[in-house]
Amino acid sequence: MPRKKPVTLRMIADDLNLTVHTVSKALRGLPGMSETTRKAVIDRARELGYRTKEQEAGMSAERIPWVHAKPRRFAMLLSGDLPFHRQQLEGAQMRLNELGHTLAPVIVPGHLSAAAELEEWLERNGLWHADGLFLTAALPELVEGALLALPHPKVLINYPPELAEVDSVIWDVEYAVHRSVQTLYEHGHRRILYIGEIGPLRGFRLRWQAFTAAVERLGLPTPADPAEHVTGPAADRANWMERLRSRLASGRYTAVLSAIPGTAEWVYAAAVSLRLDIPGDLSLAGMEHETLPYFPDLARPVLPVCETGERAAELMLRRIANPTLPYEHVRLKGPFLDGRSIRSIMS
Repeated sequence: MPRKKPVTLRMIADDLNLTVHTVSKALRGLPGMSETTRKAVIDRARELGYRTKEQEAGMSAERIPWVHAKPRRFAMLLSGDLPFHRQQLEGAQMRLNELGHTLAPVIVPGHLSAAAELEEWLERNGLWHADGLFLTAALPELVEGALLALPHPKVLINYPPELAEVDSVIWDVEYAVHRSVQTLYEHGHRRILYIGEIGPLRGFRLRWQAFTAAVERLGLPTPADPAEHVTGPAADRANWMERLRSRLASGRYTAVLSAIPGTAEWVYAAAVSLRLDIPGDLSLAGMEHETLPYFPDLARPVLPVCETGERAAELMLRRIANPTLPYEHVRLKGPFLDGRSIRSIMS
C-alpha cells in the first residue's frame, strides 16, 4: 500500500495559487494579506491535516492530547437551531474530528424543570454515556443549572454564572460593545441610540452594562437610562418597531448601536420607512454573527463564534486529560470591520 505523502507548505500554496511565503505568514498569524486569504489558507491546511510545529508545541503546552488516542463521543446541548448554534457546532466538530472524536448536537426542550424529567431526557438521548457535554448560550437558566450539576466533564459556551465551577469560553460581547461605541465616538458621534433587549439572557444584560460603562468612560451626553433607548422585548414586533421609529425620528441621535444579532435589519427597515439614509442621516453599527447578504457593508465587530467552538473543544480535551487543573474562563476578541454604514461627522 503506497504511503501517504506528507503535507507541505508548497502543496497548500499550489492548491491556492499563492506563494509559500504567503502561506507561511498566514499560518503564523503574521500581517500582509487580506483576512479572506488568511482564512482560505487556514481552512485548506486543516482539510489536508497540516499542522505547524508551533501548533503542535502549543497543544502540548496546553496539555491537550493531540495524538489520536481513544475516540470519544461528545454532545453539544442547544436551545434551538440558530445561526450562532450552527457556527459554534461547526467549530467544535472540526476541532474534535481532527483528533478522532465525534460530536452530536442535541436540542434541549425548555420544559425540563423537574429532576425526574431531566433524568429521563438524558437517558432517552443517551447522554449519561457521553464522554463530555458542551452547554451553549441561551439555554433556560434552570435547565442550565441542572446540567451544570451533572458529573460529566463540561464546557460552558457562555458567560458562567457567578458560582459555577466549569470551564467556559465565549465571544466577548462586552469588548465588542466597547469597541463599537469607541469607533462611533472616533467618528464624531456623541448621541448614540442603543437597540437591544436587556432582560432575558446574561449576554444581553452584559451588553447593556458594557454600553453604560462605555458612555460613562467617554463622557457622552447619551443618557444611560433604558427608557431612553429601545431595550424592551421585541415579541410584539409592531409596538417595538413603533418605538424604534419614534426614537429614530426624534432627531436626538446621530448613530445607532444594534447590539443584538438579528436587529440591524429592523433598524435599517425603520430608517427606510422614515426616509433616513444610512449612513447619510444616521450611522449604524451592528453586532451580527456573520455578514448580512443584503447589507454586506454593515460596520460591526467580528464575533468569533466558530472559533469559540474550536476553543471549547480544546478546553474539553484539556479537562479530560487534566481533571485537577483550575477552571478557566476564556473570552475571544475579534477586530472591528469598519464597513460603510458609519459616517464621520468630525468638524
